[in-house]
Amino acid sequence: MSKLIAIVDDEPDIIELVSIHLTKSGFITKGFSDGSAFLKSLDKQIPDLVILDLMLPDTDGLEICKYLRKEDRFAGTSVILLTAKGDETDKVLGLELGADDYITKPFSPRELVARVRAVLRRKDKAETTEKIEIDGILSIDPQKYEVVVKGKNINLTSTEFRILKILIEKRGRVFTRDQILDNLWGNEKTVVDRTVDVHIKNLREKLGPAGDLIKNVRGVGYQFRG
Repeated sequence: MSKLIAIVDDEPDIIELVSIHLTKSGFITKGFSDGSAFLKSLDKQIPDLVILDLMLPDTDGLEICKYLRKEDRFAGTSVILLTAKGDETDKVLGLELGADDYITKPFSPRELVARVRAVLRRKDKAETTEKIEIDGILSIDPQKYEVVVKGKNINLTSTEFRILKILIEKRGRVFTRDQILDNLWGNEKTVVDRTVDVHIKNLREKLGPAGDLIKNVRGVGYQFRG
């Protein structure tokens, strides 16, 4: 089935431009000119991915991102931030709140489509392997996109989930930040190494006691010891 992409932006031209290119690429799109209309739509249909502008007329896009990441029913929904802000602080804050990627205006429609495909591909890839159990502390079920720590379900973003899978599938191996980025984005990698640190920080906090199994190897990168 075609993936549903929600486009939340107060500029009609942006919605139209993004919608045209995504539709040509085989996606189904729905546009929303403000945050309220988008949030109301979630009661009827949950998109596979949201392209979310930070500067909306009625609400802060970061607040919407935060809301999506707090609710379990949106665990399978990816988020790409679309913003005119070039400040790295805004991008890092968005990643800290659980966004999977970001792209800055003005942007290339082809690049945006590539980013959408990359994020969805990571999500789909994470759903293709068997359940992983770690010493009764941590379990990962890729088919259900579910992580459980000591019996408690943990809501991870698709990128956090993918990083955890990368580390846990080859536990003990040290991955550099660049190797983690390569696994996540491949040839479409355009983000900075700091992105990995942000996701690892969020991942450790969400995993609670199991977060200590992710170790920082100083001057090299990260590994999973368990």
